[in-house]
Amino acid sequence: MTPRRQDFFSSRKMLFLGLAFHLFLLLSPSAARIGYFWHITDIHYDVHYSVSGDIRKSCRRTENKLGGAVGNSRPAGRFGDHNCDSPWDLVESAAKAMKSKHGDNIEFVLWTGDGVAHSPGVSGDHQLERLKNLTHLLRHTFSSQFVFPVLGHDDPNPGLHFGQGYRDVANYWRPWLPTEAIQTFNKGGYYTIERKLQKLRLVMLNTNLCSDIVGNEEDPAGQWAWLEETLQKSQRNRETVYLVGHMPPGVDERQNGGISPYHEVFQARFNQRYLRLVRKYSDIIVGQFFGHLHSDSFRIVYSDTGRPVSWIFLTPAVSPKKTPSGANNPGLRLYKFDTDSGQVLDYRQYYLDLDAANRQNVAEWQPEYNFTDHYGLNEVSAHELHNLVESFAVQEGATLFSRYYRANSVRFHHNTEGCDASCAHTHYCAITRLDYQEFRSCLETAASALASAGVIALCIPWSLLVLLLMPLLHALVQSVLMPSFGGLHYS
Repeated sequence: MTPRRQDFFSSRKMLFLGLAFHLFLLLSPSAARIGYFWHITDIHYDVHYSVSGDIRKSCRRTENKLGGAVGNSRPAGRFGDHNCDSPWDLVESAAKAMKSKHGDNIEFVLWTGDGVAHSPGVSGDHQLERLKNLTHLLRHTFSSQFVFPVLGHDDPNPGLHFGQGYRDVANYWRPWLPTEAIQTFNKGGYYTIERKLQKLRLVMLNTNLCSDIVGNEEDPAGQWAWLEETLQKSQRNRETVYLVGHMPPGVDERQNGGISPYHEVFQARFNQRYLRLVRKYSDIIVGQFFGHLHSDSFRIVYSDTGRPVSWIFLTPAVSPKKTPSGANNPGLRLYKFDTDSGQVLDYRQYYLDLDAANRQNVAEWQPEYNFTDHYGLNEVSAHELHNLVESFAVQEGATLFSRYYRANSVRFHHNTEGCDASCAHTHYCAITRLDYQEFRSCLETAASALASAGVIALCIPWSLLVLLLMPLLHALVQSVLMPSFGGLHYS
């Protein structure tokens, strides 16, 4: 073979190897593992919202005796108001934003309840019709993806554990749910989705069955027995699990330091039962996703020996209506995850500046932050989140807490001016003490520390109080509370 011919075959070989290498990179498992899913929650669509409505009366049109609209101090905006639930323009803009920013290349959508407005006295038929509108919108927005919804406490017939209520809702959601899921949903509003190729199971809970509406029932609609059986099966099959629901365990973090009363979401016995199951199956539970509180926050579950073993992410609401705990801008969340293991790698939070949208008459949903970059985390894990929240309690972590507090209201609060030392510690206790009694003890420790320092009645900026008192509070928490956990060490 001549040298020229050898050079020709050599170059062809190198070209072939180069093409094969690039094809390998494109098709390699490491490249194929990355997936995305949206999380949307607390839409609270109000069909009666009107820009001519009264902001003091949920932005609904009210006529006086002369037939004229009742005067407002200011008009309601096209995309909503912090005194009111969501108009259709806001809801539709949220769906369009999800589609345009990451619509086709997603695995699924989590929709964690409270689709309809706060409307006491509204009939179940009217609520169902509004839920039908939302379902139609999401089906057309994500025509080639599945949406996995759960019931919120403001959704149709949440108090009906048996009967037609669940079946009516299931009929709307039937295109997204397999037969086995429909069967358990008809029984109690809960179901599971098995993603066989990825060995990831989504466990969709009806958290209404954990609230006071069920009275003293030990296992409403059989959900607890079903949940443990499902987790046992997943453990045997070496599946990883996402737990998804509307109301989260624990308490509302936005309570301004008030020890009592505070917002308990689950009944205490069900709250403890849920936490026990998470500890027991923490080796397979790789994510927990909830809404309800309308705020952007997270929770950490610790083992009996005090080791952080699981995390919960709370996604903020689409609805801008302020709760008794505060207001927020509308939010949407896009998660990035490893489709093989289910491990969440990061998320991007999107938000709508409501005031700007109403002024400009256009809804521009923008990226608010990326989770790992925002907090300087190496990964999404219970260990990393534990280190993050512990940094809130020391002087060096003041900047991180400021970032957290701004995100907590989806930029409704631009700084921490309204959050003093007691407020900051309430966030800390809510994040790390999901058990109600431990949360109370955590707040009482903070109050005692403030009183002993003699600064409760002083008008000192919160940031100075944090710098002065957080090291003391941190030391007290470590010395007083942590022994009840067996010490916060890692094993």
